[in-house]
Amino acid sequence: MKKLFFIAVALMALVCSCSDGNKFKVSGTVDGAGDTTVLYLETSYNGMWHLVDSAKTDDGKFSFKEDAIDYPNIYRLVYGADAIYFPIDSIDQIEIKTDIKHFAENYTIGGSNNAETMMKFDKELAKFIKAGDLNSEAFKNWKHETSRMLVSDLKSIVSYYIVNKYIGDQPLFDPEDNSDFKIIGAVVNAFSTYRPNDPRTQYLVETYKDKLRIRRAANNNMDRDTIVATQTGVLDFKLMDKAGKMRSFKEVCSHGNVVILNFTMQSESFSPYINKLLNDVYSKYQSKGLEIYQVSFDDDEASWMQSVARLPWIVTRDTNGAITARIYNVTEIPMIYIINRSGEIVGRVDNIDLLEDTVKKYI
Repeated sequence: MKKLFFIAVALMALVCSCSDGNKFKVSGTVDGAGDTTVLYLETSYNGMWHLVDSAKTDDGKFSFKEDAIDYPNIYRLVYGADAIYFPIDSIDQIEIKTDIKHFAENYTIGGSNNAETMMKFDKELAKFIKAGDLNSEAFKNWKHETSRMLVSDLKSIVSYYIVNKYIGDQPLFDPEDNSDFKIIGAVVNAFSTYRPNDPRTQYLVETYKDKLRIRRAANNNMDRDTIVATQTGVLDFKLMDKAGKMRSFKEVCSHGNVVILNFTMQSESFSPYINKLLNDVYSKYQSKGLEIYQVSFDDDEASWMQSVARLPWIVTRDTNGAITARIYNVTEIPMIYIINRSGEIVGRVDNIDLLEDTVKKYI
C-alpha cells in the first residue's frame, strides 16, 4: 500500500508539472476593482523597468503566468501610479492581496520568504518617508538593522534590491557614506563570488566601479595611487599551494615579515607584467624580510600550474574567489594589500608601478 501511495503521488506531481510547465505565477485579489481594471506586470533589468504582461481583473481577481526564470529577479505589479514590488525565483507562486484605494499600502504578499521580507522592508521604509523621519534616530537604527539583515545573506535578491533602492533621487545606501559603501561592496562581492553568471552581477560590478571612481575623484587631497587603510589584523584563510601544501595566510603573516597579498588571474593578459614587477620587488627585498602570498582565481588548474611553475613565492589558487574574495573585499583584479611586520594590513596598492615605493616604507 505504501509503495502504491508514493507512485500515485509521483504521478500526480508529474501531471501537475506537465500541465503547468515550468512557469511562475503571480495572482491575487484587488478589493474594489472592477472587471475592467488593468494591472501590469513589469520586471527590472539593469535599473530599467520592462513590461512583461497586462491583465484585467475579474471580480477583483487577477493572474499572471510566465516562463520560469534562470536567476532571481525583481518584479512589480502596477496600477496607475502605484506599484507593489516583489522578487521571483524560478517557479515561485506569489499571491498578492490589496485594495484599489490603497493599492501599494494595504497589501500583503505570500508565497516566498524573500517576497515577505521585501514587503516588510518596503512598508517600514514607506512609514518613515510618509512621516518625514528620514533624519531621525529611529530611522538610523532601522537602517542599521537593515544592514545587519543584508549581511546575513549578501547574495540574496533582496539584498540586491535594497542596495539599489532610491528615495526620490537619493540612494538609501549612499556611496559617499563610508559605512554604506562597505555594505554596497559586500553585496557586490557576494554576487561576484556566488552568482558570477547572474545578469545582475555585471550591473552591480559596473555600478560599484562608477561609484568608486566618483569617491576617489572627490578625495583630491588624498593620494589616489596608494590608499592607506586603518591598521587591522589579517583575516585568515587556507589554500593549497602549487606543491600541494595547505598554506594559512595568517600563519605566513606571523613570522615578522612584510607580506604582499596579491589577488590575480594568471590567465589574464596583465598577469606577466604583474608577476615581473612582483619578482623585481621580491628579488630585491626577500632577504630583508619580504614574503608574497599570491591568490589566483583561475578555473583551469593545469593551465594555472604551468603559469606558476617558476614563481618563487607562495602561489595558491582559489577558484572564482569562493573563499577569499568576500573576506578581502576583492572587487577587481589585480588587487594588492600590504601587511606589516606586526601582521597588520597597512595599505592597498592601486597603482602597481608604485609597489616598490610602498613596500620600502615597511621594509
